[in-house]
Amino acid sequence: MGAFFLHKASLIVLVSVIFLSLLWVWGTQPLFIEIERQHVPPVSPARLQTHVRMLSETFFPRDAAHPENLDRVAAYIRQEFAQANGRVSEQPFEVAGRMYRNVIAWFGPDTQERIVVGAHYDAAGPQPGADDNASGVAGLIELAYLLREVRLPLGVELVAFTLEEQPHFRTVQMGSAVHAASLRQQNIPVRVMFSLEMIGYFTDAPQSQRFPFPFLAAFYPSQGNFIAIVGNLGQGLVVRSLKKAMQSASPLPVYSINAPQFVPGIDFSDHRNYWQAGYNAVMVTDTAFYRNPHYHTLQDTPDKLNYERMAMVVQGVYAAVLAAAH
Repeated sequence: MGAFFLHKASLIVLVSVIFLSLLWVWGTQPLFIEIERQHVPPVSPARLQTHVRMLSETFFPRDAAHPENLDRVAAYIRQEFAQANGRVSEQPFEVAGRMYRNVIAWFGPDTQERIVVGAHYDAAGPQPGADDNASGVAGLIELAYLLREVRLPLGVELVAFTLEEQPHFRTVQMGSAVHAASLRQQNIPVRVMFSLEMIGYFTDAPQSQRFPFPFLAAFYPSQGNFIAIVGNLGQGLVVRSLKKAMQSASPLPVYSINAPQFVPGIDFSDHRNYWQAGYNAVMVTDTAFYRNPHYHTLQDTPDKLNYERMAMVVQGVYAAVLAAAH
């Protein structure tokens, strides 16, 4: 009888180990193969810094209470999209008697199915918002300049969103909610949506990376020197493909997580609205408040960002967009 219970206990341990191993593989999408580096056009760190300073200094403050500055930002983004030869349009919408606008640039053929890449240009209150999210907008603009040089097999829609931050976060008044809803209402297929959410803060300091749950520290670096791809539980294969493409574009480490939405931070950006609309969507992020101590403070300024690594993020997103389009 003792041998029977011992065997049963061993079986339980074995099943538990297998289950946890499968959960780890699906959740973190480790790539056990050597990734061949591909040639990706360079991205200028200086240009990224110019965009970030423009949004966080010249157009300060750019929260919902200052729609005139948000309009100035929208005009700046529209001008940059046009210079990158994008087919530019706006998606205006009204909130509390004020007009706000998403700025859209189209690249590639006029296909019904598309890839969407977005970043929000508003900030959380009267704060500079350099990392959150002038960095994402700067990346979106420079991605436009890369896309104008390539022949795409599928349409790519770049969208600069407004009203991501409070008091509109998690409401239908988010610019991304307006955009996602319009696509769903028209039954437009989206192959994948990328949300560029804080892509500029990196540090090699020990123990600089934090996590929503302590056990995750066993699977990820303790230094905040990587970029992360965040997907929900059902998007393991999508994330794996995008991760492989991003890793091939530059030496910047790329990690990923597929997790349920109750994990704090998993749905803390515009991609959540595409999930709710039934689309594949991922967030590309430096992990925000899990790394950046200046998150949502007056210290979130341009001098805190690493523009060389940020340029590598943009190269990675470019490679991932091309991989998704083919």
